[in-house]
Amino acid sequence: MTVFLCGFMGCGKSTSGKLAAKKMGCGFCDTDDLIVRTLDMSIPDIFEQKGEPFFRKTEAEIVKSLCGKTIVAACGGGAMLNPETAKAARDAGAAVVFLDVPFDICYERISGDENRPIAAKSTREELLELFNNRRSVYLSHSTVRIDCGNSSPIEIAEKIAASVF
Repeated sequence: MTVFLCGFMGCGKSTSGKLAAKKMGCGFCDTDDLIVRTLDMSIPDIFEQKGEPFFRKTEAEIVKSLCGKTIVAACGGGAMLNPETAKAARDAGAAVVFLDVPFDICYERISGDENRPIAAKSTREELLELFNNRRSVYLSHSTVRIDCGNSSPIEIAEKIAASVF
């Protein structure tokens, strides 16, 4: 089964995803890493030179290419915002798991991260507004919601595995 992890930047998709994949005995990938390797460019360079729409199109293609694989995939914060991408994942029978983490925890993790173009150029207030706007979309596009609160990455990984078995 394909398991896509979605949620706001800094919610722990990559960290918890690696642990969940190990627990589930399957592979793991991070869609942002796949984009960087595919285009041989950093994410900030992609945003600067090719623009966010190009990045989102590439991201959607990569997510669709993972459908049907036995893998846990950590999606970039914007991947499952695209209704077509989320629908393709659901239509392929994939689990789309929303890691619901409070904004303050995410903000603490992403604040000042130059490798996250949206976080790097946004104020705390702008990121809070983006978080609030995205949260409802994550909820509507996911098949499973996990309340992560102050859970450790290991606890989140266990919740991911339990939610898809």
